[in-house]
Amino acid sequence: MISYRKLIPCIYIAGGKAIKWFNDREVLADNVVELAKHYSDRGADELLIFDLSDSDDDHEASLNLLRQIHNVISIPMVAGGNIKRMEDVQRILYSGAKRVILNFSKPDSAEMMAKAAERFGKEKVAVSLDDFDGLFKHQHLIEDNCSQLIFMHRLDLNSVVAVTDIPCVIVTDTMEELELFKILKSEGVKGLSGRYISQPEMNFNDFKELCEKEDIQMTSFESIMEFSQFKKNPQGLLPVIVQHYQTGEVLMLAYMNEEAFNQTVKTGRMTYYSRSRQKLWLKGETSGHFQYVKSLTIDCDLDTLLAKVDQVGAACHTGNPTCFFQPIVGSDNNEKSPVQVFEHVYQTIIDRKNNPKEGSYTNYLFEQGQDKILKKIGEEATGIVIASKNPNPEELKTEMADFLYHAMVLMVEKGITWEDITNQLLQK
Repeated sequence: MISYRKLIPCIYIAGGKAIKWFNDREVLADNVVELAKHYSDRGADELLIFDLSDSDDDHEASLNLLRQIHNVISIPMVAGGNIKRMEDVQRILYSGAKRVILNFSKPDSAEMMAKAAERFGKEKVAVSLDDFDGLFKHQHLIEDNCSQLIFMHRLDLNSVVAVTDIPCVIVTDTMEELELFKILKSEGVKGLSGRYISQPEMNFNDFKELCEKEDIQMTSFESIMEFSQFKKNPQGLLPVIVQHYQTGEVLMLAYMNEEAFNQTVKTGRMTYYSRSRQKLWLKGETSGHFQYVKSLTIDCDLDTLLAKVDQVGAACHTGNPTCFFQPIVGSDNNEKSPVQVFEHVYQTIIDRKNNPKEGSYTNYLFEQGQDKILKKIGEEATGIVIASKNPNPEELKTEMADFLYHAMVLMVEKGITWEDITNQLLQK
């Protein structure tokens, strides 16, 4: 049984813009990336993205949008559309998609599904269906080669459960809340998508509260400990150390009371208790610099919480990335982890591109364009080969550092992040 349901807005991309529905080409949003981030920031659990492009050029543009979307959202995305060959499957997954959607109404989709599952694993494959026929005819093949079903219409969902145990996402055009509740109460449903869920003004947390009143369990963080089990300070507050989940950098220290803790767990956004204002404080409510929960861990004495978060913008009200930026004794310049160094240099390159500085070599590379960047990467790669013949490793260190710097310039130029690279390394 699927215990928790997800709210999953869908984005249809046509001509580089988000349209209202697969058969309604009226523009919903000119900026697809901003729309995706909007859904992510408003409490969506996942994204469905369909590429409706007809030409290879438009398909290439859609793939580029997928990469940009992956860089700005904090939730998984599942994507498909215009898939003609295995290379398309690979490129969608490499863009950052959690799964690729294969349309089972198209010829050769069964064969492509089996190949995709063999190469990337069935957990990377989702199948979209317009009716039951494909499921009935290919039940065992689908169960062996995919991990998610996406039904594109309202159906007799109890029949789906009777046929397969694969979790289903329902994409529906209904705007009736009672009908949506009925769908979400169906045993085999994992997630709900469609027109109602994909409204730009949709508040997902509010709708989840309505669902909970209907005894529908919605996806959220669930604490295995009660706040009463923690050891609080004399004011009844629990200190919280906040750390960036990727770099490990300590961002800030704040406090929670029971209400703030429960709100954080419920919404997935860090909420604190402001001691100066004597009230709850949703981090980022006024600045937009939200902190999205990745994990919460209590220490051995049960008196301090460690929160690993995805930080939007700066953590400190001064505009600094972290509140801990004022040196008092010593220096940690030589103690940063490799991850922090790579991310710091990468972010500096992004800043140079967005805020050019006169005389900056990085800006010179961006001004000269991709060909110049590629030429420098080639030169540095040759330098590595030559330096490796030298018994003294110092020259090789310099050449490899230069190569990595220029590679990062190319990453920024192409919209690739270190997370994209590490995800690929994990698949090796």
